[in-house]
Amino acid sequence: MTHPKQIHIAVIGAGGVGSCFLSQLAWLAKNQQSARLSLCYLATIDGALYNRDYADIDIETALPTLEAKGSALPSISDTIEYLAGAPHKVVLVDNTSSGAIAEAYPEFLKRGISIITPNKKAFSESFKLWRDIFRAAELGSSMVYHESSVGAGMPIISTLKELVQTGDEVTRIEGVFSGTMSFLFNQFSPKSGQAGKWSETVKKAKELGYTEPDPRDDLNGLDVARKLTIMGRLAGLPIESPTSFPVQNLIPGELQSCDTSEEFMSRLHEFDDHMEGQKLLAERSGKVLRYVGSIEMSTGNVKVGMEMFDHMHPIATLKGSDNIISFYTKRYGELPLTIRGAGAGGDVTAMGVTADLLKVLSQMG
Repeated sequence: MTHPKQIHIAVIGAGGVGSCFLSQLAWLAKNQQSARLSLCYLATIDGALYNRDYADIDIETALPTLEAKGSALPSISDTIEYLAGAPHKVVLVDNTSSGAIAEAYPEFLKRGISIITPNKKAFSESFKLWRDIFRAAELGSSMVYHESSVGAGMPIISTLKELVQTGDEVTRIEGVFSGTMSFLFNQFSPKSGQAGKWSETVKKAKELGYTEPDPRDDLNGLDVARKLTIMGRLAGLPIESPTSFPVQNLIPGELQSCDTSEEFMSRLHEFDDHMEGQKLLAERSGKVLRYVGSIEMSTGNVKVGMEMFDHMHPIATLKGSDNIISFYTKRYGELPLTIRGAGAGGDVTAMGVTADLLKVLSQMG
C-alpha cells in the first residue's frame, strides 16, 4: 500500500486573503487524497509559529495559537534556512504585498522551496527580478504560481499562459483590472440612474471597504499598472516596470502632497468639477467613462487611464466591482476571448491561491 506524499506548507500573511486561505487549506487537507498537507510555519507581521522539528501545526487553530504562543518573527534569511531544512518538500504561500519578501523569492526558489502567491510586486517590479525568479525556479527544480496577482480567483494568468504556450498570437489585451476602479466608475458614470459627485463616490467606496485604507493607493493607478506589467511580460513584452508607460493618476496634483488620507479625503471635493466635466463630455457623446488598461502587442504600447465606451460595450455593462479582461488573438479573430467576474475579495483571491497549490501538488513527485 502506497502512502500519500507529505508536503510542508509555510504561510506568510494571515490578513484578509491569508485568513481565507487558511480556511480553504484546512478543507483541502481533509478532502484531497494526493498528498498529506502539513502546516509547518505561519507568520504575520507580529510573529511566527513553528516547531524546530517541523511537527504539524493544527491548521484550524493556527491563528489563535500564534497569537497566544508565537515567537519573534525570524529574518527572511532565517526563514529560508528553516524551510530549506524541512524533511519533505515545501510550498511557501506568500499572502502579503511585501516588497522585501518578493525580492527574496529567488533565494527561496533556488533552495527548492516552491512559491504560490497573490503578491503583485514580485512579478511587476524590475524586469531583472522577473527573470531572476523564473531562473531560480529552474535551478532549484521548484515551482512558482501567481494566478491571484491579477483578477483575484479569475483564470486570467492561466488562460494567457495557455494561449501563448499553445502558439496563439496575442495581439491586444484590454480590460478593467481593478475592482475598486470598476466600482467607482460604475457608480460615478452609470449607464442610467443618478450619479453623485466624484468625491462622494470615493467616500462611499471607502466606507464600503472597496478601496485601500488610503484611497490614494487605488487612485494613483499603480495597482492597474502592475497588473498590466505582469500580463504584458507573460505575453512576451519585456516591460521594464509599472512606471515605464503612461498611467493616468486620478489624484489631483494639488493633493499629491497631502500628509494623510484624512486630509486628502477632506479636500477631494474641491476638485469635483474636473471629473464632472469628463463625465459630461462622455454623456454628450452617448458614452460612459471607465478606467481601463490596454496592451497593443504589435507596437508595444501599454497605457492605463480613463476612456469613453458606448453603452453596449461589455466594459460599459460591468456591475459592482467586477473585472473584465479581453484577449484579442490570431485564433479568436475579431471577437475576443473574454473573462468576466469578481476581481476582488478575500475568498475569491484565496481560491486562486488554493487552486495554484493544487497545481503544485499535481506536479510534485
